[in-house]
Amino acid sequence: MSKIKKKFICQECGYESARWMGKCPECEKWNTFVEEFYTSKSSINEIKTSTSNIAITLEDVIIEEEKRFSTGMRELDRVLGGGVVPGSLILIGGDPGIGKSTILLQISNQMAKENLKVLYVSGEESVKQIKLRADRLKVYEQGLYILSETNMFVIEKVIEQIKPNVLMIDSVQTMYHSDLSSAPGSVGQVREITARLMPIAKEKGIATFLVGHVTKQGAIAGPRVLEHMVDTVLYFEGERHQTYRILRAVKNRFGSTNEIGMFEMRDRGLEEVKNPSEMLLSGRPIDSPGTIAIPCIEGTRPILIELQALVSYTNFGMPRRMATGIDYNRVILLIAIIEKRLGMQLQNQDAYVNIIGGLKVDEPSVDLGVILAIASSFKNIPIDPGMVALGEVGLTGEVRSVQFIEKRIMEAQKMGFKKCIIPKSNLKGLKKTEEIEVIGVSTVYEALRYTF
Repeated sequence: MSKIKKKFICQECGYESARWMGKCPECEKWNTFVEEFYTSKSSINEIKTSTSNIAITLEDVIIEEEKRFSTGMRELDRVLGGGVVPGSLILIGGDPGIGKSTILLQISNQMAKENLKVLYVSGEESVKQIKLRADRLKVYEQGLYILSETNMFVIEKVIEQIKPNVLMIDSVQTMYHSDLSSAPGSVGQVREITARLMPIAKEKGIATFLVGHVTKQGAIAGPRVLEHMVDTVLYFEGERHQTYRILRAVKNRFGSTNEIGMFEMRDRGLEEVKNPSEMLLSGRPIDSPGTIAIPCIEGTRPILIELQALVSYTNFGMPRRMATGIDYNRVILLIAIIEKRLGMQLQNQDAYVNIIGGLKVDEPSVDLGVILAIASSFKNIPIDPGMVALGEVGLTGEVRSVQFIEKRIMEAQKMGFKKCIIPKSNLKGLKKTEEIEVIGVSTVYEALRYTF
Protein backbone atom coordinates (compact mmCIF):
# COMPACT_ATOMS: atom_id res chain seq x y z
CA MET A 1 0.00 0.00 0.00
CA SER A 2 1.21 3.50 -0.76
CA LYS A 3 2.59 5.55 2.10
CA ILE A 4 2.92 9.30 2.17
CA LYS A 5 6.31 10.39 3.44
CA LYS A 6 8.03 13.73 3.75
CA LYS A 7 11.59 14.93 3.49
CA PHE A 8 13.44 18.20 3.29
CA ILE A 9 15.38 18.99 0.12
CA CYS A 10 17.89 21.79 -0.48
CA GLN A 11 16.72 23.83 -3.48
CA GLU A 12 20.30 24.74 -4.39
CA CYS A 13 22.10 21.39 -4.57
CA GLY A 14 19.41 18.73 -3.96
CA TYR A 15 20.72 17.51 -0.59
CA GLU A 16 18.07 15.48 1.25
CA SER A 17 17.45 15.48 4.99
CA ALA A 18 14.90 13.88 7.29
CA ARG A 19 14.57 17.15 9.23
CA TRP A 20 14.71 20.85 8.47
CA MET A 21 18.09 22.57 8.75
CA GLY A 22 18.94 26.24 8.52
CA LYS A 23 22.21 25.69 6.66
CA CYS A 24 22.82 23.04 4.03
CA PRO A 25 25.86 20.89 4.91
CA GLU A 26 26.54 20.21 1.21
CA CYS A 27 26.48 23.65 -0.46
CA GLU A 28 26.55 25.70 2.80
CA LYS A 29 23.59 27.88 1.72
CA TRP A 30 21.16 29.26 4.29
CA ASN A 31 17.34 28.80 4.33
CA THR A 32 17.22 26.59 1.23
CA PHE A 33 15.44 23.53 2.68
CA VAL A 34 11.85 22.96 1.55
CA GLU A 35 9.51 20.28 2.84
CA GLU A 36 8.31 17.88 0.13
CA PHE A 37 5.83 15.02 0.30
CA TYR A 38 6.09 11.93 -1.86
CA THR A 39 4.37 8.57 -2.18
CA SER A 40 6.41 5.42 -1.71
CA LYS A 41 5.14 2.13 -3.04
CA SER A 42 6.26 -1.32 -2.09
CA SER A 43 8.28 -2.46 -5.04
CA ILE A 44 8.85 -6.10 -3.98
CA ASN A 45 5.79 -7.38 -5.83
CA GLU A 46 6.33 -5.05 -8.81
CA ILE A 47 9.64 -6.52 -9.95
CA LYS A 48 9.16 -8.38 -13.19
CA THR A 49 11.61 -10.90 -14.56
CA SER A 50 12.89 -9.83 -17.96
CA THR A 51 16.09 -9.86 -19.94
CA SER A 52 17.00 -6.46 -18.51
CA ASN A 53 17.01 -7.95 -14.97
CA ILE A 54 19.49 -10.68 -15.81
CA ALA A 55 23.24 -10.07 -15.66
CA ILE A 56 25.10 -11.28 -18.75
CA THR A 57 28.70 -11.12 -19.88
CA LEU A 58 29.92 -8.31 -22.11
CA GLU A 59 30.72 -10.81 -24.89
CA ASP A 60 27.07 -11.87 -25.08
CA VAL A 61 25.85 -8.35 -25.78
CA ILE A 62 25.05 -7.96 -29.47
CA ILE A 63 24.57 -4.46 -30.85
CA GLU A 64 23.97 -3.16 -34.33
CA GLU A 65 25.69 -0.18 -35.86
CA GLU A 66 24.62 3.01 -34.13
CA LYS A 67 21.91 4.70 -36.19
CA ARG A 68 21.49 8.44 -36.11
CA PHE A 69 19.10 10.80 -37.83
CA SER A 70 19.80 14.37 -38.82
CA THR A 71 18.25 17.42 -37.18
CA GLY A 72 18.33 19.28 -40.49
CA MET A 73 21.04 21.62 -39.15
CA ARG A 74 24.63 20.64 -39.89
CA GLU A 75 25.96 22.83 -37.08
CA LEU A 76 23.77 21.06 -34.52
CA ASP A 77 24.59 17.64 -35.98
CA ARG A 78 28.30 18.41 -35.59
CA VAL A 79 27.86 19.31 -31.92
CA LEU A 80 25.83 16.14 -31.27
CA GLY A 81 28.55 14.00 -32.84
CA GLY A 82 26.94 13.30 -36.22
CA GLY A 83 23.21 13.43 -35.50
CA VAL A 84 20.62 12.38 -32.94
CA VAL A 85 20.78 8.90 -31.41
CA PRO A 86 17.31 7.32 -30.90
CA GLY A 87 16.50 6.96 -27.21
CA SER A 88 18.90 9.69 -26.09
CA LEU A 89 18.12 12.49 -23.62
CA ILE A 90 19.46 15.89 -24.69
CA LEU A 91 19.37 18.88 -22.35
CA ILE A 92 19.62 22.39 -23.86
CA GLY A 93 20.34 25.28 -21.47
CA GLY A 94 20.86 28.99 -21.93
CA ASP A 95 19.83 32.46 -20.84
CA PRO A 96 16.24 33.68 -21.39
CA GLY A 97 15.67 34.83 -24.96
CA ILE A 98 18.83 33.18 -26.29
CA GLY A 99 16.90 30.96 -28.74
CA LYS A 100 16.28 27.61 -27.02
CA SER A 101 12.59 27.32 -27.92
CA THR A 102 13.26 28.69 -31.39
CA ILE A 103 15.82 26.06 -32.30
CA LEU A 104 13.64 23.27 -30.89
CA LEU A 105 10.71 24.32 -33.08
CA GLN A 106 12.97 24.66 -36.11
CA ILE A 107 14.56 21.22 -35.77
CA SER A 108 11.11 19.75 -35.03
CA ASN A 109 9.99 21.05 -38.41
CA GLN A 110 13.12 19.72 -40.14
CA MET A 111 12.76 16.24 -38.63
CA ALA A 112 9.06 16.16 -39.49
CA LYS A 113 10.09 16.67 -43.12
CA GLU A 114 12.04 13.39 -42.87
CA ASN A 115 8.81 11.50 -42.03
CA LEU A 116 9.59 11.45 -38.30
CA LYS A 117 6.72 11.92 -35.89
CA VAL A 118 7.53 14.79 -33.50
CA LEU A 119 5.67 15.77 -30.33
CA TYR A 120 6.39 19.30 -29.07
CA VAL A 121 5.23 19.80 -25.46
CA SER A 122 5.27 23.32 -24.06
CA GLY A 123 4.54 24.28 -20.49
CA GLU A 124 5.19 27.97 -21.10
CA GLU A 125 3.04 28.74 -24.14
CA SER A 126 -0.49 27.98 -25.25
CA VAL A 127 -1.23 26.19 -28.50
CA LYS A 128 -2.16 29.47 -30.18
CA GLN A 129 1.08 31.12 -29.05
CA ILE A 130 3.07 28.20 -30.44
CA LYS A 131 1.17 28.54 -33.72
CA LEU A 132 2.02 32.26 -33.94
CA ARG A 133 5.71 31.52 -33.42
CA ALA A 134 5.54 28.66 -35.92
CA ASP A 135 4.05 30.99 -38.56
CA ARG A 136 6.90 33.45 -38.02
CA LEU A 137 9.46 30.65 -38.40
CA LYS A 138 7.66 29.15 -41.45
CA VAL A 139 6.91 25.86 -39.68
CA TYR A 140 4.07 24.02 -41.43
CA GLU A 141 4.90 20.29 -41.44
CA GLN A 142 2.06 17.77 -40.93
CA GLY A 143 4.11 15.37 -38.79
CA LEU A 144 4.62 17.92 -36.01
CA TYR A 145 2.23 17.57 -33.05
CA ILE A 146 2.01 20.28 -30.40
CA LEU A 147 0.71 20.04 -26.84
CA SER A 148 0.37 22.68 -24.13
CA GLU A 149 0.53 20.75 -20.86
CA THR A 150 2.46 20.61 -17.58
CA ASN A 151 1.00 17.47 -15.97
CA MET A 152 3.35 14.52 -16.51
CA PHE A 153 0.53 11.97 -16.35
CA VAL A 154 -1.26 13.66 -19.25
CA ILE A 155 1.99 13.89 -21.23
CA GLU A 156 2.64 10.17 -20.77
CA LYS A 157 -0.85 9.33 -22.07
CA VAL A 158 -0.33 11.52 -25.15
CA ILE A 159 3.03 9.82 -25.78
CA GLU A 160 1.32 6.40 -25.64
CA GLN A 161 -1.34 7.64 -28.06
CA ILE A 162 0.87 9.35 -30.66
CA LYS A 163 4.02 7.18 -30.32
CA PRO A 164 6.43 9.88 -31.51
CA ASN A 165 9.98 9.36 -32.74
CA VAL A 166 11.11 12.65 -31.19
CA LEU A 167 9.87 14.36 -28.01
CA MET A 168 10.43 18.03 -27.15
CA ILE A 169 9.89 19.24 -23.56
CA ASP A 170 9.89 23.05 -23.14
CA SER A 171 10.77 23.32 -20.35
CA VAL A 172 11.54 20.68 -17.72
CA GLN A 173 11.17 23.27 -14.92
CA THR A 174 7.51 23.88 -15.81
CA MET A 175 6.48 20.21 -15.63
CA TYR A 176 5.14 18.62 -12.45
CA HIS A 177 4.23 15.18 -11.13
CA SER A 178 1.07 14.96 -9.03
CA ASP A 179 2.63 12.44 -6.61
CA LEU A 180 4.84 15.24 -5.28
CA SER A 181 3.37 18.17 -3.40
CA SER A 182 6.20 20.56 -4.24
CA ALA A 183 5.86 23.28 -6.86
CA PRO A 184 7.03 22.87 -10.47
CA GLY A 185 10.70 23.71 -10.86
CA SER A 186 11.68 22.47 -7.42
CA VAL A 187 14.50 19.99 -6.99
CA GLY A 188 12.15 17.08 -6.36
CA GLN A 189 9.91 17.83 -9.34
CA VAL A 190 12.78 18.29 -11.82
CA ARG A 191 14.41 15.08 -10.68
CA GLU A 192 11.15 13.12 -10.80
CA ILE A 193 10.18 14.41 -14.27
CA THR A 194 13.60 13.52 -15.68
CA ALA A 195 13.53 10.12 -13.99
CA ARG A 196 10.18 9.34 -15.66
CA LEU A 197 11.28 10.60 -19.07
CA MET A 198 14.44 8.50 -19.04
CA PRO A 199 12.79 5.04 -19.22
CA ILE A 200 10.29 6.34 -21.78
CA ALA A 201 13.14 7.47 -24.02
CA LYS A 202 15.30 4.36 -23.53
CA GLU A 203 12.62 1.67 -23.77
CA LYS A 204 10.69 3.18 -26.68
CA GLY A 205 13.64 4.66 -28.53
CA ILE A 206 12.29 8.22 -28.42
CA ALA A 207 14.91 10.93 -28.81
CA THR A 208 14.02 13.47 -26.13
CA PHE A 209 15.06 17.12 -26.02
CA LEU A 210 14.71 18.99 -22.72
CA VAL A 211 14.92 22.76 -22.31
CA GLY A 212 16.51 23.79 -19.02
CA HIS A 213 16.43 27.23 -17.44
CA VAL A 214 19.69 28.59 -16.05
CA THR A 215 20.54 30.39 -12.83
CA LYS A 216 22.29 33.73 -12.45
CA GLN A 217 25.60 31.87 -12.36
CA GLY A 218 24.85 30.29 -15.77
CA ALA A 219 24.28 26.72 -14.50
CA ILE A 220 21.17 24.64 -15.21
CA ALA A 221 18.51 25.42 -12.60
CA GLY A 222 17.53 22.52 -10.36
CA PRO A 223 19.53 19.61 -8.98
CA ARG A 224 22.98 18.86 -10.36
CA VAL A 225 21.90 15.28 -10.83
CA LEU A 226 19.82 16.46 -13.81
CA GLU A 227 22.97 16.90 -15.89
CA HIS A 228 24.22 13.48 -14.79
CA MET A 229 20.99 11.73 -15.80
CA VAL A 230 20.82 13.00 -19.39
CA ASP A 231 23.08 11.82 -22.21
CA THR A 232 24.00 15.20 -23.68
CA VAL A 233 24.15 18.71 -22.24
CA LEU A 234 24.24 21.64 -24.66
CA TYR A 235 24.66 25.30 -23.69
CA PHE A 236 23.66 28.30 -25.76
CA GLU A 237 26.17 31.14 -25.39
CA GLY A 238 25.99 34.73 -26.57
CA GLU A 239 24.66 38.11 -25.56
CA ARG A 240 21.01 38.97 -26.07
CA HIS A 241 21.90 42.17 -27.92
CA GLN A 242 24.24 40.19 -30.22
CA THR A 243 22.84 38.32 -33.23
CA TYR A 244 25.32 35.44 -33.03
CA ARG A 245 24.87 32.35 -30.88
CA ILE A 246 27.35 29.63 -29.94
CA LEU A 247 26.04 26.13 -29.18
CA ARG A 248 28.56 24.20 -27.11
CA ALA A 249 28.45 20.62 -25.77
CA VAL A 250 29.66 20.24 -22.18
CA LYS A 251 28.64 16.57 -21.98
CA ASN A 252 28.06 14.07 -24.77
CA ARG A 253 27.93 10.30 -24.39
CA PHE A 254 27.71 9.84 -28.16
CA GLY A 255 30.35 12.26 -29.40
CA SER A 256 33.02 14.79 -28.59
CA THR A 257 32.54 17.70 -26.20
CA ASN A 258 35.01 19.86 -28.14
CA GLU A 259 32.71 20.81 -31.02
CA ILE A 260 30.73 24.03 -31.30
CA GLY A 261 27.99 25.24 -33.62
CA MET A 262 27.52 28.85 -34.64
CA PHE A 263 24.16 30.41 -35.47
CA GLU A 264 22.82 33.84 -36.28
CA MET A 265 19.46 35.02 -34.93
CA ARG A 266 17.32 36.55 -37.65
CA ASP A 267 13.65 37.43 -38.08
CA ARG A 268 12.90 33.89 -39.30
CA GLY A 269 14.77 32.15 -36.50
CA LEU A 270 18.27 30.78 -36.12
CA GLU A 271 20.34 30.32 -39.27
CA GLU A 272 23.60 28.42 -39.52
CA VAL A 273 26.85 30.32 -39.99
CA LYS A 274 28.78 28.29 -42.56
CA ASN A 275 31.95 30.42 -42.50
CA PRO A 276 32.48 31.80 -38.96
CA SER A 277 35.87 33.35 -39.80
CA GLU A 278 34.42 35.47 -42.60
CA MET A 279 31.56 36.54 -40.37
CA LEU A 280 33.76 37.48 -37.41
CA LEU A 281 36.21 39.47 -39.53
CA SER A 282 33.57 41.37 -41.50
CA GLY A 283 33.76 45.11 -40.85
CA ARG A 284 37.29 44.90 -39.47
CA PRO A 285 39.11 48.28 -39.64
CA ILE A 286 42.22 48.30 -41.82
CA ASP A 287 44.52 51.05 -40.55
CA SER A 288 43.40 51.40 -36.93
CA PRO A 289 45.84 50.72 -34.06
CA GLY A 290 44.95 48.02 -31.54
CA THR A 291 43.29 45.40 -33.78
CA ILE A 292 44.65 42.00 -34.81
CA ALA A 293 43.33 38.69 -36.16
CA ILE A 294 44.06 35.50 -34.22
CA PRO A 295 43.48 31.90 -35.42
CA CYS A 296 41.74 29.94 -32.65
CA ILE A 297 40.56 26.34 -32.40
CA GLU A 298 37.00 25.60 -31.29
CA GLY A 299 36.69 21.85 -31.11
CA THR A 300 38.20 20.58 -34.36
CA ARG A 301 37.34 23.74 -36.29
CA PRO A 302 39.78 26.63 -36.82
CA ILE A 303 38.18 30.07 -36.49
CA LEU A 304 39.72 33.48 -37.07
CA ILE A 305 38.66 36.03 -34.48
CA GLU A 306 39.24 39.77 -34.29
CA LEU A 307 40.73 41.04 -31.04
CA GLN A 308 40.71 44.77 -30.28
CA ALA A 309 42.56 46.67 -27.56
CA LEU A 310 42.32 50.30 -26.50
CA VAL A 311 44.86 52.02 -24.25
CA SER A 312 44.17 55.58 -23.12
CA TYR A 313 45.40 57.92 -20.40
CA THR A 314 43.46 57.56 -17.16
CA ASN A 315 41.94 60.47 -15.26
CA PHE A 316 41.93 58.56 -11.97
CA GLY A 317 44.61 57.41 -9.59
CA MET A 318 43.90 53.74 -10.29
CA PRO A 319 43.93 52.71 -14.00
CA ARG A 320 40.93 50.75 -15.21
CA ARG A 321 41.16 47.30 -16.82
CA MET A 322 38.30 45.67 -18.73
CA ALA A 323 38.10 42.41 -20.69
CA THR A 324 35.19 41.09 -22.78
CA GLY A 325 35.29 37.59 -24.23
CA ILE A 326 38.62 36.76 -22.56
CA ASP A 327 39.66 35.99 -18.99
CA TYR A 328 40.13 39.22 -17.03
CA ASN A 329 42.91 37.83 -14.83
CA ARG A 330 44.79 36.66 -17.93
CA VAL A 331 44.68 40.17 -19.36
CA ILE A 332 46.07 41.62 -16.10
CA LEU A 333 48.91 39.08 -16.25
CA LEU A 334 49.75 39.96 -19.87
CA ILE A 335 49.77 43.69 -19.06
CA ALA A 336 52.32 42.97 -16.31
CA ILE A 337 54.46 41.09 -18.87
CA ILE A 338 54.27 44.10 -21.22
CA GLU A 339 55.46 46.45 -18.48
CA LYS A 340 58.24 44.18 -17.25
CA ARG A 341 59.56 42.62 -20.48
CA LEU A 342 58.83 45.32 -23.05
CA GLY A 343 59.33 48.40 -20.88
CA MET A 344 55.97 50.02 -21.68
CA GLN A 345 54.65 51.94 -18.71
CA LEU A 346 50.92 51.32 -18.39
CA GLN A 347 50.48 52.34 -14.74
CA ASN A 348 48.66 55.53 -15.78
CA GLN A 349 46.82 54.01 -18.75
CA ASP A 350 43.35 52.47 -18.94
CA ALA A 351 43.33 49.22 -20.93
CA TYR A 352 40.32 47.62 -22.63
CA VAL A 353 40.38 44.28 -24.48
CA ASN A 354 37.45 42.94 -26.51
CA ILE A 355 36.71 39.88 -28.66
CA ILE A 356 34.43 40.91 -31.53
CA GLY A 357 31.20 38.97 -32.14
CA GLY A 358 30.33 38.01 -28.56
CA LEU A 359 32.65 34.99 -28.51
CA LYS A 360 34.41 33.77 -25.38
CA VAL A 361 37.94 32.47 -25.92
CA ASP A 362 39.78 30.69 -23.12
CA GLU A 363 42.72 29.06 -24.91
CA PRO A 364 46.24 30.44 -24.22
CA SER A 365 47.11 30.82 -27.93
CA VAL A 366 45.60 34.34 -27.89
CA ASP A 367 48.27 35.62 -25.45
CA LEU A 368 50.63 36.91 -28.12
CA GLY A 369 47.79 38.60 -30.00
CA VAL A 370 46.62 40.39 -26.83
CA ILE A 371 50.13 41.72 -26.16
CA LEU A 372 50.60 42.94 -29.74
CA ALA A 373 47.16 44.61 -29.81
CA ILE A 374 47.79 46.43 -26.51
CA ALA A 375 51.27 47.49 -27.69
CA SER A 376 49.80 48.72 -30.99
CA SER A 377 47.23 50.88 -29.22
CA PHE A 378 49.82 52.18 -26.74
CA LYS A 379 52.26 53.16 -29.51
CA ASN A 380 49.38 54.30 -31.77
CA ILE A 381 50.86 52.27 -34.65
CA PRO A 382 48.52 50.00 -36.67
CA ILE A 383 49.36 46.33 -37.17
CA ASP A 384 49.67 45.03 -40.73
CA PRO A 385 46.08 43.99 -41.63
CA GLY A 386 47.45 40.99 -43.55
CA MET A 387 49.14 39.54 -40.45
CA VAL A 388 47.95 37.10 -37.79
CA ALA A 389 49.73 36.12 -34.56
CA LEU A 390 49.35 33.30 -32.08
CA GLY A 391 51.26 31.79 -29.21
CA GLU A 392 51.16 31.21 -25.47
CA VAL A 393 53.25 33.68 -23.46
CA GLY A 394 55.04 32.77 -20.23
CA LEU A 395 55.89 35.07 -17.34
CA THR A 396 59.47 35.48 -18.51
CA GLY A 397 58.27 36.73 -21.90
CA GLU A 398 58.92 33.50 -23.82
CA VAL A 399 56.51 32.43 -26.58
CA ARG A 400 55.48 28.79 -26.16
CA SER A 401 54.14 26.34 -28.74
CA VAL A 402 50.44 25.75 -29.41
CA GLN A 403 48.49 22.81 -30.82
CA PHE A 404 46.97 22.37 -34.30
CA ILE A 405 49.36 24.88 -35.83
CA GLU A 406 48.81 23.65 -39.40
CA LYS A 407 45.02 24.02 -39.15
CA ARG A 408 45.40 27.58 -37.87
CA ILE A 409 47.82 28.57 -40.64
CA MET A 410 45.63 27.01 -43.34
CA GLU A 411 42.59 28.93 -42.08
CA ALA A 412 44.56 32.21 -42.14
CA GLN A 413 45.80 31.41 -45.63
CA LYS A 414 42.26 30.63 -46.81
CA MET A 415 41.08 34.03 -45.54
CA GLY A 416 43.81 35.83 -47.52
CA PHE A 417 46.37 36.65 -44.81
CA LYS A 418 49.99 36.93 -45.98
CA LYS A 419 52.01 36.80 -42.74
CA CYS A 420 51.73 34.63 -39.63
CA ILE A 421 53.78 35.00 -36.44
CA ILE A 422 53.96 31.72 -34.52
CA PRO A 423 56.14 30.22 -31.74
CA LYS A 424 59.56 29.19 -32.99
CA SER A 425 59.14 25.72 -31.52
CA ASN A 426 56.18 25.12 -33.87
CA LEU A 427 58.37 25.55 -36.97
CA LYS A 428 59.79 22.05 -36.59
CA GLY A 429 58.15 19.73 -39.14
CA LEU A 430 55.90 22.50 -40.51
CA LYS A 431 55.34 22.41 -44.26
CA LYS A 432 56.38 25.61 -46.00
CA THR A 433 54.01 27.42 -48.31
CA GLU A 434 54.57 30.33 -50.68
CA GLU A 435 51.11 31.85 -50.15
CA ILE A 436 51.73 32.87 -46.54
CA GLU A 437 54.95 33.87 -44.77
CA VAL A 438 55.44 32.05 -41.48
CA ILE A 439 57.72 33.73 -38.91
CA GLY A 440 58.87 31.94 -35.76
CA VAL A 441 59.60 33.94 -32.61
CA SER A 442 60.85 32.86 -29.20
CA THR A 443 60.14 36.01 -27.12
CA VAL A 444 57.57 38.79 -27.07
CA TYR A 445 60.32 41.32 -27.78
CA GLU A 446 61.16 39.46 -31.00
CA ALA A 447 57.48 39.34 -31.98
CA LEU A 448 57.18 43.09 -31.38
CA ARG A 449 60.19 43.72 -33.61
CA TYR A 450 58.61 41.82 -36.52
CA THR A 451 55.27 43.60 -35.99
CA PHE A 452 56.34 47.26 -36.00
